[in-house]
Amino acid sequence: MMSYIWLLMAAAAVLAAFYTGNINVLTQAIADGAGSAVTLGLSLCGMICLWCGVMEVMRRSGLSEKLSRFLRPVLGFLFPNADSIAMDALAANVSANLLGLGNAATPSGLVAAKRLQEISGNKGKASDGFALLVVMNTASLQLIPVTIATLRGANGAAMPYDILPHVWVTSAAGMTAAIVSAKIFARIWGRGK
Repeated sequence: MMSYIWLLMAAAAVLAAFYTGNINVLTQAIADGAGSAVTLGLSLCGMICLWCGVMEVMRRSGLSEKLSRFLRPVLGFLFPNADSIAMDALAANVSANLLGLGNAATPSGLVAAKRLQEISGNKGKASDGFALLVVMNTASLQLIPVTIATLRGANGAAMPYDILPHVWVTSAAGMTAAIVSAKIFARIWGRGK
């Protein structure tokens, strides 16, 4: 469906450019947009490589394990049925999300989701733990919003990290609302562990 919407939008832009006599403006905008997209993509790729490397250094140095131990009491409260495999994956996922690295959080999030679903024994429907993990990743708490700051820096922001207090407040509020909602709906619908 989205491909049809994009096709419709592109066709409308071309038709409007022809109708208004601005086809040269349209072709210039397409060229400029393509160049900007490549520059932005390379900036994001470099940032992702850097922070994935930082996460690997944290893992090899043992800092990731210490952060995992620090997060275990909270994660144990939120995911009481998680075993050690799920808990390790959850801790890695939350750690990456705290750094604003959604891309680096994805592999551990997939491992955690699969393990939480296996533990629940629910076939064909999401368990409470699985649903909670999804909402926590959607509304992740971010201490250092690396991806957003990189996007802001690539687009000319003089101080890309000046949004930190706002990110802390909104991501904390979003995460709290997500967790409370997931717990309430789990209790109402009682989908299973």
